[in-house]
Order: sequence, then C-alpha cells, then structure tokens
Amino acid sequence: MEVVLADALLARGGDPGELLRAVCAPLSADRAEALRLLLQRLAAGGPRGEAEGEALRRAAWEVALERCRPLLRLGEGAAGGAERLRLGRAARGALRHCVQLCGAPLAARLARDALAELAGGGPGAEAAVEALAAAAPRLEEPALVARCAAVALALVREEGEGEAAAALVAGRLLPALGGNAPALGRVWDGLLGGGPAPRAGRALLALSALADALLPPRGPGAAADARLCPRFWRLVQEGLTERDGLCRKRARYLLKRAVDLSGGQAACLRCPTDGPDESSLFWWSAEENEKLLQFWETYILIMETLEGNQIHVIKPVLPKLNSLYELAISGEEGCWLFHPSWHMCIYKRMFESENKSLTKEGVLHFLELYETKHLPNSLGFSEFVIGPLMDALSESSLYSRTPSQLMGACPPLGMRLQKFLATYLMLLPEEEKGGFLLKFIQKMTNRHWCAVPILFLSMALAHIPACKVLGTDGLHALRDVLQCTMITHQILLRGAAQCYLLQTAMHLTDVVRFCFCFAFFFLPDVVEINILHQEISSLCLYASSLVREYLKTPASEGNNIKWIELEAFLNPLLDVLMKLGSNAYIPTLKTDKSLQLLLKLLKSCSAAVTAVVFLLLLLMTSFFCFHSLIPEIVNLCLQLSSKKLTTVKKFISSLTNASIRNFWETNSAEELKLKEQIKKVTSIASLTAVCELVDQKPEAHLEDLPSVDALKRFTAFSQFNEVLKKPSYIEEKSGACLRRFFFCSLCEEASQGWGRIVARYVRDQWICLCFALNKLPMLAQEYEEGTSELLLTAERSKEILESALEALTILPSDQVLPVFDCMKVLVPKLLNLQESLCIEAFDLAWKIISSLSNTQLIFWSNLKAFVRFIFDNEVLAAASANGPAYAKIKEIILKLIDMSTTKTGVFNVVLSHCCQSWILPTCDNRSAVRNPFLNAGNYCELIIEGCVFGTVFRRDQRLIQDVHAFIENLGENCAANVVTESTNRDDHYVRICAIKFLCLLDGSNILHKSFMEDIVIKLLEKDELVSRSRTRYYANSLQHRIKNRVWQTLLVLLPKLEQNFLCGILDKVFQAGFGNNQASVKYFIEWVVILSLHKYPQFLNKFWDCFCYDEEKLKTSICTFLSVLSHFDTILQNTSEKKPILKKALLVVLQWCFNHNFSVRLYALVALKKIWGMCRMLDVEEFEALTPVIESSLQQVENMHGTGNARRNWQRIQDHFFFAAFHPLEDYNLETIFCTLPRLSEVAEDEWISLCKFERFTDIPLPPAFQWYRSRAELLDLKPSDWSQQDTGSSSLDTDGQTEWTDVQKKIIPWKHSTPSSDLEMVLQDRAAKLGKSNSRLIVVASLIDKPTNLGGLCRTSEIFGASALVVGSLHYVQDKQFQHLSVSAEQWLPLVEVKPSQLVDYLQQKKTEGYTAIGVEQTAKSYDLTEYCFPEKSLLLLGNEHEGIPANLIHHLDVCVEIPQQGIIRSLNVHVSGALLIWEYTRQQVIKHKQQK
Repeated sequence: MEVVLADALLARGGDPGELLRAVCAPLSADRAEALRLLLQRLAAGGPRGEAEGEALRRAAWEVALERCRPLLRLGEGAAGGAERLRLGRAARGALRHCVQLCGAPLAARLARDALAELAGGGPGAEAAVEALAAAAPRLEEPALVARCAAVALALVREEGEGEAAAALVAGRLLPALGGNAPALGRVWDGLLGGGPAPRAGRALLALSALADALLPPRGPGAAADARLCPRFWRLVQEGLTERDGLCRKRARYLLKRAVDLSGGQAACLRCPTDGPDESSLFWWSAEENEKLLQFWETYILIMETLEGNQIHVIKPVLPKLNSLYELAISGEEGCWLFHPSWHMCIYKRMFESENKSLTKEGVLHFLELYETKHLPNSLGFSEFVIGPLMDALSESSLYSRTPSQLMGACPPLGMRLQKFLATYLMLLPEEEKGGFLLKFIQKMTNRHWCAVPILFLSMALAHIPACKVLGTDGLHALRDVLQCTMITHQILLRGAAQCYLLQTAMHLTDVVRFCFCFAFFFLPDVVEINILHQEISSLCLYASSLVREYLKTPASEGNNIKWIELEAFLNPLLDVLMKLGSNAYIPTLKTDKSLQLLLKLLKSCSAAVTAVVFLLLLLMTSFFCFHSLIPEIVNLCLQLSSKKLTTVKKFISSLTNASIRNFWETNSAEELKLKEQIKKVTSIASLTAVCELVDQKPEAHLEDLPSVDALKRFTAFSQFNEVLKKPSYIEEKSGACLRRFFFCSLCEEASQGWGRIVARYVRDQWICLCFALNKLPMLAQEYEEGTSELLLTAERSKEILESALEALTILPSDQVLPVFDCMKVLVPKLLNLQESLCIEAFDLAWKIISSLSNTQLIFWSNLKAFVRFIFDNEVLAAASANGPAYAKIKEIILKLIDMSTTKTGVFNVVLSHCCQSWILPTCDNRSAVRNPFLNAGNYCELIIEGCVFGTVFRRDQRLIQDVHAFIENLGENCAANVVTESTNRDDHYVRICAIKFLCLLDGSNILHKSFMEDIVIKLLEKDELVSRSRTRYYANSLQHRIKNRVWQTLLVLLPKLEQNFLCGILDKVFQAGFGNNQASVKYFIEWVVILSLHKYPQFLNKFWDCFCYDEEKLKTSICTFLSVLSHFDTILQNTSEKKPILKKALLVVLQWCFNHNFSVRLYALVALKKIWGMCRMLDVEEFEALTPVIESSLQQVENMHGTGNARRNWQRIQDHFFFAAFHPLEDYNLETIFCTLPRLSEVAEDEWISLCKFERFTDIPLPPAFQWYRSRAELLDLKPSDWSQQDTGSSSLDTDGQTEWTDVQKKIIPWKHSTPSSDLEMVLQDRAAKLGKSNSRLIVVASLIDKPTNLGGLCRTSEIFGASALVVGSLHYVQDKQFQHLSVSAEQWLPLVEVKPSQLVDYLQQKKTEGYTAIGVEQTAKSYDLTEYCFPEKSLLLLGNEHEGIPANLIHHLDVCVEIPQQGIIRSLNVHVSGALLIWEYTRQQVIKHKQQK
C-alpha cells in the first residue's frame, strides 16, 4: 500500500526535487519515513533525461547533506525515545537512496566528512559510521577506500568500550564495504593477511558480516573466497571452541555457509596445506559430494547439540562421532581425509563444558576411540593430549565410579586412561616417545593437581610397557611430580601415587643417558619426599638396578673398557671423612655432602661392606659426629653379627660418658662460647640417640649398661628448657674451624637458623627426660637418701610439669611430642595434688593440637601423644566425677568430636585408644588402676558417639572414599598398601571400633552388663531425640543415617540383654515403630522386635497392644507390626503352645485386611498368608469357622486379573527380600546388619560397611567364639528393590552403550536462519532480512496481558514461528526476570512494539487501514471455529486479558473472532496456550499455501 501511494504521489507531483523539498519542511518522523519511501522509489525508477536527472541529483545532494546527516546525529543512541529512533532509521534509509541517485561524488563527500568526524573523536561516531555505510558501495577513490577500510578494521579491533562500535561496524559498515571490491580486498588483508589478526570474537564478528562477499554464490575462482584461506579455517576452529556462546554461533554460521555453498556448487576446491604430509583444512570434490555433505552435516549436528549442554540430549549423538572418524580416515591409505583438528574442536568443546557429566563423556569417548580405532598418527594429537585433555583430566569429579559399579572398583576413566596411554605411546614413532612422555610428566608439575587425578595419571604412567625413553630431564620431572604429591593430606593416595611414580622411573628411564651421581642424589630426594617412613622394596630394587646397570656401562666408547670399582668410588669419601677433625679448610658444602652420603650408605648397607662400616665406626669414635649417624651405625652392627655386640656396647658407653662429661664441663663455664655451645648441643643430641636406641632395641640389653644408669640420674635431676645464646658474628669468625665442623655435622635444621637449633636442643632434653621418667619406680612422697633405688618426689614432679608447660610455650608446635610423653607420666601422679596445674596442662596441650590441625606431617603423631596423655587410664580414673578435671576432659571430648567432622581420622585415634585401654589393658605393674573398664562407664558418651559417628559426605568426600577403597582393594599390587601404616582414618573405622568393643563385652560381667544397659537406654533416647527434632526426614539424610546406626548397634547388643531389662525397654522399641521411619530403619526395628519375641515369647501380650491404638495414630505405621507377623514362624519357633497364639494373630490380622489403605491391606495379606499357612499345618478344628473368609480373601488377591498396579504390587511385596529371602535368625551377622540389609534397602553406598573392613581393623579383635560374620548367599545375590516403587519400564536400549541411535534431538536452525552478529536496532523489514526470516505478515497483539510469564512464553512462541512483531503494553516487561526466564532471549530476535491498552483502538484502526484483518481470540456468539477459519496473509491477532478476556469496547473494532473448540469442562485455556495454538494454525496454513504456489 505504501509503495502504491508513493508512486501515485510521484506521478502527480511534477518536479521530484520540489516534492522532496516539500516533504522535508518541517521534517517529523512521519515525514522522514515518507521521504525515505519517495527516495527509494526514485532510485528504483528508470532512466531520466539529462536535465531532469541533474535536478534530481541536486535535490538528493541537498537532502543528504542538509537533512539526512543532521537527522542521523539527532537519532543517535536509544535515549531519545521511539520518535528519535524512527527519525534515525528513516534517515539511514534516505541517505542510502541519496547516494544511489548521486553516485560517487556524494559518496566521496560523505566519506570525507565522516572520516573527519571519526578522527576528531566527537560524539557523532555512530552517525559517522552510518554515513560511511551509505557511501561505501559507491566509493571509487583508492585513498578513500583505504581510509574507510582502515577505520573499519580499527573499530573492529578496539577492545573494552568499543564493543558497541564494533557491532555497529559489523552490522552496517562491513556489509557495505563488502559490496566494494577494492575495499573488500583491504578488509580481507587486514583480517586474515600477514599482520596480527584481531581476537577471535572480533574477527568472527567481521567475517560474519562479510559472509555474503567472502562466500559468494559463484565458483571457487571468485576474487575473494574464504574457503581457500587456511587462516580463515583456523579462526573458525578457534571460534568453535571459544567460551563465548555468540562467538561459537558466528563460527558455526560461517561453517554452515561454506558447506551449503560448496554442496550447492558441487565444485572442486582444496584449501592449501602447511606441509606435504598434512591434510587440507577444507576441501570439496564433485565426486565425493554426498559423502562430504554427510560428514559436515553430522559434524554441525554434533556441534549444535553440544550447545544444549544437557547430557541426556547429547549422549545419543556421541556415537555419531564414530561415523565421523569412519568418514575422515582413508581405509586404503591409512591417512586423514579431513584434518584431525576438526575432531579436536568437538572434544575441546566438550572438555571445557560447564556440565561435568558432558566433560566426562567427552574424555571417556576420546580415550576409548583412540584405543579402539588405531587412528593415524598426527602431531596435533600429541599437543592435544598434553594440552586440553590433561587440563580436563585435572578435574577430580571425572574419576567417580558409575552407579552400577561396587565400591572399590576402578572408575571407568582410570581404566581407560591406562589403556589409552599405553596404546598411544606404542603407536608413536620411537623418536617421538621420549619427548611426548617428558612433556606429559612436566605437565603434571605445571599446576596444582588434586590427589585423585595425580594418582590415576601416575598409575597410567606405571602401566606403560617398559621402554627406556627418559633421561636426566625425565628424572627431574618425576622428582618434581613427587614433590607435587606432598600437597595432599590423604596418606594412602599420596603413597600410592609416589609408588607408581617410582615404578614409572624404573620402567621408563634409560640409565645410559644420565650419570650415576645424578641418580644417586635423586634417590635421597625421593626418600625425603616420601611420607611412607618405611623402606620401600621397589625403591631398593630400583637403586640396585641403577647401580648394576651403571657398573656395566662403559666409561667411554672404544675397545679399552674401564670398569668402575666400588673401592675407587668410596675412597674419596673416606678421604674427606678422615680429614674432618684435622683440616679446617675443607669446604663446608663438601663436608656436608660427604656426611649426607655416609648416612645414605649406612641406611642401604649390607653385610658385604662390613669392613667399611667398622672402619667408619672407629672413625666416628674420635669426634662428636652427626647424631643421625649413631642409630644407623648401631642398627647395622646389631644386624650384622652378635659377636660385634660387645664393640657396640663399648661405643655406647664411651659415647654416653663422654657426652655427660662434656655437658657438665660446659655447664661450669660462666659464659659459653661457640665451641662450648657446640659441645652442649652435640652432647644432648648423642644422649638422645642413646635413649632412643635403648628403647627400640630391648633385645640388645643396653639398659643394663652402667652408663645408661648414669644417664637416668643425670637426666632426672637436670635443669630443663635451657636455651643457648646466639653467637655473635665476631665469635663465629674466631672459631672458623669449629663453625665449619658444626654446620656440617649437625642436623639439617641447622641451616634454618639458630632458633631452630635451640628448639631441637630443648626437645632433645625432653626426650632424655621422658626416657628417665619411664624407667623410674613409682612416685614416692619423699626422696630417700639411703635407698639404692632412684625415686622421684612429688615436688620434683611438680617442677618438671611446670617446666613442661613452659616448654609448650617456647617450643615450636612440631617439637612438642616428647613434652606430651613426659606429661603423660607426670599428670596421673599429680592430678589429685595439683589439679589446677594439670587442667592448665590440658588446656595448653589442646591449644597446640588445635593449632596443628592443618599441619599434616606432624599433626597425627602429636594427636596420638595428646590422646595417650589426656585419656590415660590413670588420668581418667584420677579425674573424680563432677570435678573440674572431669569437666575439662568432657569438654575436650566435645572439641575432638567437633574437629573430627572436618578432619577425618581424629575421632578414630581417640576411640581406638580408649577402647583398647579399657577392654584390652596392657600389663603395667606401675599402674595404679586395677580395673580400667570403670573408665568406660564414666565416659560412655565416647562409645555412643562412636556407634553413630559419621557425616553425610559431600560429593568430593565420597570420591575420596571410593578411591581409598579402590587402592585398598589392589592389595599387594599397590606397594602403598604394603608399606603404609594402617591409619584406619576412614569414618567407618570409628563405628567398627565401637561395634567390636561392644562385641567383646560379656553379659555375665556385672560391669559389662551395667555398661551395655546404659548404652542401650542412651541410644534409644538418641533415636527419640532425632525423631522429635524432625518428624519427617529424607532418605540418606543425616537424621536417617543416625537412626540407622542406632538400630544397627541395638541389634548387635540385643543377644546380650537380660529379660527384665529388655521387658523394660520394649515399650520404647514399639514406640519407635510408630514413627515415620525410612525403609532401612523400619526393617531394623522389625528385626529387633522379631528377635525379642523369639527369645521371650511372653512379651507377645505387649506386642498385641500395639494393634489397639486409635487408627488415626497408627495410619501406615501399623505396617511395621504387620511385617513382624509375616515372620511369625520364627517368633513361635521355640513355643510349645502355638494354637491360642495363632488364633489371636489371625483375629488381629484379619481386621487390617479390609483397611481402606492399600499398603496396609497388602502387608496384612502377607502376614495372613504366613499365619494361615502355619494354622493349616497344625490342622486345628478351631480355625474352621474362619476358613471361608481367609481362603476367599487369599484366593481373591492371588487371582487378581488385569495388569493394574494392584496385581503387580501384590507380586512385588511377596518377592521383596524382607518377606521372601530374609531369615531373622540365620541372617543375624555383621555383614547383613552393616552391609547387606542397608544395600537391599537402598541406603547410600557410603553407609555400607563391608566385612573386609571389620577384618582389616585389627586394633580390637573379636572374641574367638564369635561366629556371626557372613551373610547367606541367597541374600547376597539379591538386588535392591522396593515393592512400592512404580514400574520404570524396560528398555532394550543401552544408555551407556555407544550404539548409534536412529533419531536424535536436533534443536538447531539452518544457517539461512542464523544470525552472525549481535542484535542491532533496525527497522522491521531490515531486521527480518538480516535474520533471514520470511516477511511474515502476522502481528501478535498482547497489550491486554499483564503477567510477565505469559508474555515471555508468547515472545518465545512468536519468535519461533516467525511473527513479524509482538505488541506489548509496556516494554518494561522485557526486563522482568520471569519474562526472561520464559522467553529464553527471544526478545533479542523479535521486534517488540509498545502500544498501551488505551491506545489499542487507534492502533487497530491504523492497521486495518494498512490492510490487516483484526482477529480476536475470544468466544463470542459469532466466533468462528479455529479448525474452519482461513487466516488472511496480513493477520493481526488480539489476545485478551488473563481474567477478563477482550473487553466489549474492543470486540466491535475486530473484523472477526476465533475460538478454540473444547471437549472438557473447564471454560478456557491459558492465554499463552491459546495464542500459541492460533499462531501455529496461521503458520501451518501459510506454509501449505506457499507450497501450493511453488
């Protein structure tokens, strides 16, 4: 209509120039749009005469410079409102048509003005870009073309705040430059030429805007064809893997355009390659057209599907990756037909996904594919493995096991990684293996890896078949990885990783490629790093193999082979050692290294070097040696021969006496100089080594030496916490010789400062004191001069304890262990005399332990010493109930429990120590506690907490537990299991310890009996407390787990309880059964009731009372007691008079068989079937009266017809394990209670405690007569099931398999409908053309709707079906979060128009004048049925309000009303649903009409 009016006006207006001037004054938005339309028609008109054309050009020139350019500046930005936006849009269109009329001169003028404005940096940048966009197609001057291209590139490259300018350039200027061949060439060179390219996002933005020019519909010989540029394809690949979604969309758009163009042309083209062996990044062939289309369509489908980020949508598409590889590899030549980098883009996109499930699927698929397909080698693959793949492998959550795997199984990623690495390395050429492995190992040191990934990577390295490809750099890298493993506090995981890394070193290092000295110094580093603290057999074998290989290696090439002799190797070392005491000028570093080497030799020495060792022993007696060498020398001598023991004792005596003498001599000096201080430090270090040797080697009887007696006396009555004055610089200079000797012979801490040396000195004093205190007799009140025994007085003990408190304040936290050991001896003797001092010791000790909680290496040893000190039987016994010390210990218990919730293993140490000391006390004649079990009663909360201990693990914690179980299941196949001390830090071991402790209790022992009864009462109270705190709780929640653990413990204790006590607590048990319990808790309660009634049938009267409560109270909890009756044969097993009991049971059950609740009826029928079977076996006449009722009830339920839920559920409940396979007596064992029944009742797997853990925990043994271990095979073979769950349906499809699906979700848009650039404010027609949509004539008017959710849904529906516009009452709705949640960004791709409800009448009239048919969606007397109405092409749908529909005053302005036929009772549909139905019907009719026209 507008075009017709414009043509009529031009035909009747005479001079077009005058008409243009008339329209321009004054220029409103309506006049501006009319001007644009007139110019459009004039530019499209035919040829004119010279005079007429010249006049028109002058008028157009005037309009362009005097009207359009100012209007562009006026309409710039969105802040001016809708009117200003209309002006700007109309001015842009008018200016383009002016340039078409005037040609190159006007284009040049506009370009110069615009470039000047851009160079000036004023506010008119947007208007200047619009002017350049209008002028660009007609520019001819090369200089102007070059300047325009340069400006466009500069704006595209501009970062930060230039994002809007770049979008404007891409949307306006670049498409215009694409129509100018010289300008296009310059832009192309700037984007993809030899210079630096802009970042991927900006480059793709520009290329998308130039797609029509760079991917022309002509043949491959066109001037600019992006398909022939390798840099273009690398940019597309980079964009496909960018994190920005819009960037990925642009890359896919370009790829789709290129594929569609190539397939349509069926032309032959090939992008140049970088090398002769490389495949082309993109190629096309007419002969392979179908195959190529298949490959790229599948590829694009996968990339589009990955955008969904939903694993259930993506997983069915993954098998199509296999078909991609089949198409990409030439079967005959065994090479890549398509460049492998395209496949890497898919995997990289998956690896970097926010959805970790998708990342895991991608990693697994990549590893499996390369393992099974045997792909051709490519350098890019190695780089991909080292880069994106290893980055993805650093995510710990990927190593979780699948739900179908049992705990302790190797996770799928762990298995695939081993196979992949071994396969991939074997396929690499020999010259590339070493370099790849070196980069792989170095990558493991380039980031902070968690314990789980580094463990499985180390395991994969260790499983590579032996090949000698690593040299010095490889060992360096392995050492660095070993150091990286120290960041984790998971000892077993750390130890396993270290063992696998050492195994890697053995299998993959080539000893020919590095010198022996490097290997020799590599091994000490490994020993120092390793936390296992025990000799590793694999390490020793490795060291031996290195020595053997090295000794066999020629020193140089040639015929004269010189073999290295051990004597020649050791001679330089002996030479240095002999000069230590006499030569003051030996370099400090040389002496230090020599002593370190001596220490390592002694640790690895064997009988073959006995002579060397005794030579060294004689050497060491001549000076005060490095104290770490002393225990090594003695240990070695004790192993060599008993004949040498006399020599060792002489050495020990000489060393002890000399040390004591030197210590007293230095004490007598008024002011100690450096050499006296060195003597003191060395003396006390030597005495410490002697004390430790006496304790560690009782078989040598070193304690009988007179020198050891002197050591005890010297230590017990010396001053403690004596510190050393730091020597001055002058003093150091004067004693150069001694200083050098001191720093090379003291421990390695000497290099860390004088304070560290002093701390070690004080610590050594307390080690000696601890030795003396443990050897002294029991405390005497007074010191007896005449006695031969050395006694310790109370006053002296107090002084020592005060010194201990002082030591705790001055010593570093990692040096306090011997102080704790001393306090353990002193506090029990002083608790009654000096209670406040002892409480102060408790507080200070706890303060130190809490400060060490994050220091992994020293925390556990100090915690054990602290626990031995606080929870010593004598301390616990001496702390009188309700006294300050007792309260303080209780407080510490609570703090330890609290710490154990965040630091796994703390409570294990506490409980294990207490249980062992209470039930398995050591024979200590000096102990004043005669019955340690008395302490158990005073501190029973420890056992109660142990029985229910355990938190709900986070996902990462469950992963650690799973990997722990996997390593433990490897057994001796993993060296860490052999050499690592069993720490039992798993939370399960707390409960195991408590349960095994309870199993050891004897019901005939009065103390044990009283303790067990107290435990049972408190456990029932805890269960009641949990039930009261939350009447409803979720499965596997903490409340569920605590209740589960309570009843497991009660089941263990039940056989040990006496009848009277059980009778007293049975009511509480029944009361628990009435609660709202999870399935597993319900089964345990029922089991307890069954066993109680079986043991004491006289309790049945109490049991019958449970069925007499108000039905409202019972509800479905009566099912618990009906389940008990289903095992009535077990209950009456030992009862002689069964008939009256059975009759009572029948009467009770029958009333519940007709309950209105379906579940209750099912439970009652199961119980009735069991009881009635027992009655028929007895053949009692008394039951004949009930026979018809019972038989008919059972027959009816058995013969139910149909496939409804009733029949299925009846079958399920009969097949359920608790009624079919479970036997309360035969299945009473630890495995059923703690593993099998929780598994069958679908408790979380981390709650199961396997029997092997009970066997592995050896701190507390079970009694020899204990027989209740394993579940029956019938129960173990069952799978978890719950009869009440609904059918999940069966499917023959294997969701985990890699079978290719015949159909998959394909939520993609063909490239013709894609948008390569961001949304710009365009007129409706321009925008529809930009989006590639058809010019739909449907307008959806939703101004009457006021709910954002409905508007958001309508926006999404309108955009999907291509409506030309959506009219809303206010554009503010677009900012509403509910609107955005429903629209999913549709508002960015659909024109929105604001028309307020009060303006609807005028709007409808305006649209009707434009030829639109106004259609109301409303039920009226004259409304048409939707199925019968034919929509006109230009349709306007008016939707009513959610509550009132379309107001009556608007209905009269409508041309027609349409209603949706209904079959139900509800009056109307939701307005969004109604609108969607009509929009679809309109679209359907238009699609059919277009097809018919074609």
